[in-house]
Amino acid sequence: MEALLSKIIEENRYLISKGKVADYIPALSKVNPNNIGICLMDTDGNIYKAGDYNVKFTIQSISKIMSLMLSLIDNGEESVFKKIDYEPTEEPFNTLFKLDFPHTVKPSNPMINSGAIVTTSLIKGKGQEKFSRLLEFIKMVTKNPNISYNEEVYLSEKETGHKNRAMAYLMRARGFITGDVEEILDVYFKQCSIEVTTLDIAKIGLFIANRCKLINQDTQISGDRVASIVTAIMATCGMYNFSGEYAATVGIPSKSGVGGGILGTIPYKMGIGIFSPALDQYGNSIVGYGIMKDLSRELNLNIF
Repeated sequence: MEALLSKIIEENRYLISKGKVADYIPALSKVNPNNIGICLMDTDGNIYKAGDYNVKFTIQSISKIMSLMLSLIDNGEESVFKKIDYEPTEEPFNTLFKLDFPHTVKPSNPMINSGAIVTTSLIKGKGQEKFSRLLEFIKMVTKNPNISYNEEVYLSEKETGHKNRAMAYLMRARGFITGDVEEILDVYFKQCSIEVTTLDIAKIGLFIANRCKLINQDTQISGDRVASIVTAIMATCGMYNFSGEYAATVGIPSKSGVGGGILGTIPYKMGIGIFSPALDQYGNSIVGYGIMKDLSRELNLNIF
């Protein structure tokens, strides 16, 4: 299996030149574009890895999966989806478009920035307690007590996050979020700056695949419904406004982040973690997409 993973990495390495590392967050522009890593974990406990699987990178929008799960655990489905919709969108992940339309009553879904900021606001706790609870949740799911956030990336995101700040204040004015906007944004910037490896995100993918049960334990953190919601939203919205084509060509519920990560989950079977920081026009890892297509085909992983 690991020989196959190494082969898939090499066959997709050429795509690095067709992508571009995120530079709108200055600290992200410093990452090595040549890093490529893969980790697969299945429900039988097997772990397969290749390439730069142990290189740390910031989780970015993959954190939206975890904040959604925690907000669902804290509030229940009905309360969360009164504030955010379930629907895919053809708009880019960082759009403000439609937020100020009079007929818009909530952001499209929790996987775009506006919806994710609302999701973060719904996590219980005051001030930094929201972030502490989210970080502890990620540590528990990954069984990695050493996970923390990258302060340089956090400060860079906070300093340059003008568009996120604009949409947050607009949503506060519209009543989509309540509370202190700067406190909520601070938690959001920090959660995006959490550092992980492909092993960590494969464990999160396996946790979802295993219906929110902890790895090697029978402890179920939440009901099956949370796993179903998260998996469905990943399948329809997790790759931004490329999600439809991705579902047709890959067929694995996934979530990307502009740090170069892609998390995949295959219900009852497997979690997948991929890292390669060069991005395509949609903000998804361009090499990661190529790898996921090959993995889906080689291992017959397409759930559709």
